[in-house]
Amino acid sequence: MTTVLAIETSCDETAVAIIKNREVCSSIVASQISVHQQYGGVVPEVASRQHLETLNYEIEQAMESSGLDWGQIDGIAATCAPGLVGALLVGLTAAKTLAIVHDLPFLGVHHLEGHIYATYLSEPSLNPPFLSLLVSGGHTSLIYVKDYGIYETLGETRDDAAGEAFDKVARLLKLGYPGGPIIDKLAQTGNPQAFALPEGKISLPGGGYHPYDCSFSGLKTAVLRLVQQLEKEGKEVPIADVVASFQDTIARSLTKRAIACARNYGLDTITVGGGVAANSGLRKHLQAAASKHNLRVLFPPLKFCTDNAAMIGCAAAEHLSLGRTSPLTLGVHSRLSLNQVMQLYEN
Repeated sequence: MTTVLAIETSCDETAVAIIKNREVCSSIVASQISVHQQYGGVVPEVASRQHLETLNYEIEQAMESSGLDWGQIDGIAATCAPGLVGALLVGLTAAKTLAIVHDLPFLGVHHLEGHIYATYLSEPSLNPPFLSLLVSGGHTSLIYVKDYGIYETLGETRDDAAGEAFDKVARLLKLGYPGGPIIDKLAQTGNPQAFALPEGKISLPGGGYHPYDCSFSGLKTAVLRLVQQLEKEGKEVPIADVVASFQDTIARSLTKRAIACARNYGLDTITVGGGVAANSGLRKHLQAAASKHNLRVLFPPLKFCTDNAAMIGCAAAEHLSLGRTSPLTLGVHSRLSLNQVMQLYEN
């Protein structure tokens, strides 16, 4: 059994967890949502300072909650990419320090790989190959998981990520931040067929459309124009119907591409990770479509959809068990392709 203490500080959650292979020994998450709500979004410098204030206490909490001592920890891990540079540096520096003090291996983990591993926490028997749909505030991708640490990006958004689109539409409608949970709740009371909104297709140079890439910028603009038109006509904007139609359009778009991709590549399992994996509309559409095509679709528990250190620890434990470690000279990256994960390790 490989036991890892992991730290996640890539954005606005400060998280520490201790993972034994694919079993959660402890998981502590402190959200900064209330801090950033007044700004309508995440402020990088504020996020970094919050991580500094919270991290040491969370490490103590995680150790105490797990019932383990430092002699039972096999390695220390932290998210190193992608994310906010200042925020990443807080977690990475803390992890390197702990590794040096306790003479333990250090591992830098790719944040998106963590979201893939979130499903392993609830499905420990899961093994590659499978298709992973990653949908969050900063990323929307279809990833072919070929083996542990071996990935191929088959499709991605060309502009706004799905979670980003939720936040922007919520801001447009003055619903608050973060937009995803607010819209999801409000959409339950609306009619998803009230308004026809564009899914967004990516044209190919020679004609036709890219089957797996998506675009949500046009959808966001369509919602803006819809609201402007209704207001121009002196009509009350039916907020619940607008957000229900918007959410349904995103869910259909993601589902269509994920199902087509899995079938075309002969994969029978689709996992979903990232904050938007908690969205009820996406869960409903994808599960219904998967059942029609005899595909298995796996969503992580809601607590592991948003950023957390348990998923980072799960990925790190896998790499460490395979003999992979990172150099202490490893830095942080605001952007790093998931295809480059193996560059983070020496072995």
